[in-house]
Amino acid sequence: MEKITLGRSDLQVSKICLGTMTFGEQNTEAEAHAQIDYALERGINFIDTAELYPVRPAAETQGATERFIGSWLKKSGRRGDVVLATKIVGPNPYMHWIRKGKSNHNAAHIRAAVETSLQRLQTDYIDLYQLHWPSRNVPIFGASQFDPEKERHSVALEESLAVLGELIKEGKIRHIGVSNESCWGVSECIKQAEMKGLPRIATIQNLYNLTARHFETSFLDETCFREQVSLLAYSPLAFGQLTAKYLDNPKAHGRLTIFPASWSPRYLRQGVLDAVAQYAKLARDNGLTPTQLALGWCYSRWFVASTIVGATSLAQLGENIDAINVRLSPQVMAAVDAIHASLPNPGQ
Repeated sequence: MEKITLGRSDLQVSKICLGTMTFGEQNTEAEAHAQIDYALERGINFIDTAELYPVRPAAETQGATERFIGSWLKKSGRRGDVVLATKIVGPNPYMHWIRKGKSNHNAAHIRAAVETSLQRLQTDYIDLYQLHWPSRNVPIFGASQFDPEKERHSVALEESLAVLGELIKEGKIRHIGVSNESCWGVSECIKQAEMKGLPRIATIQNLYNLTARHFETSFLDETCFREQVSLLAYSPLAFGQLTAKYLDNPKAHGRLTIFPASWSPRYLRQGVLDAVAQYAKLARDNGLTPTQLALGWCYSRWFVASTIVGATSLAQLGENIDAINVRLSPQVMAAVDAIHASLPNPGQ
């Protein structure tokens, strides 16, 4: 498995990252441990989690994912073999069970989040600590336009970076990143870091898949290239839609059928369904599975440092990892772009 360096950091990670948001909801602790063992056998050394997980978020399960990873770390004794990333939630009044809904990225909240994550993960340090979504008003999770009417009190990025810098000096975290960020957010982080000697972000974890290419169409790719910030692409299979399993069987078992449709409606938009049908046909016409097309395409993008893949079974995880060897022809890549031009970003 090829390893790459994240940003300007010293973190060397595999091109595939094990996503864990099913641990504690769709996967048991034993299944979670089996996935981690298998991922390491296949050359993956990068694990991503979050204090919010598992997903779908709920008070009853929150923190279980980190606990499952922590019990694996304790049992295996292999902390030095993995690069471990986790995240602090952003403001969200509906998630009242996390710090009583108070999750602006100020010093008190960041410190509390880091300490509880360290306890659940049973480790002394976190390799990559990320802001799960911004403190400020910004369009995320299916919103397509910035709305100034939604402005709210927020913590300045300078303040968040300052406390993260303190935590780095204390040895509790090694490097930092952002998630669900914009061009402005990345640029502001870099500006504040350079002006005030604060830690520099190494990564951005944003949505990226065949139905959601906003990272490039918004020119975040240029921003991150010039500032040396590495993209960690999440949801490369669009909640399973790009496997075409729901196209083949609308009642197929998976996140989009076992959870309420209102939880993640963007992947149920008609434009997504239309795009999935075209990508699935393209894959099958060229001797590929839809999963191979979707992941092979994502793995091949020049600006994707590491792709976060999740699975509920070892068979799924194996197929996802095997797709690293898929090589798409120029004709297939051109056909992908043609579908995108006709149905741009329906899953954004």
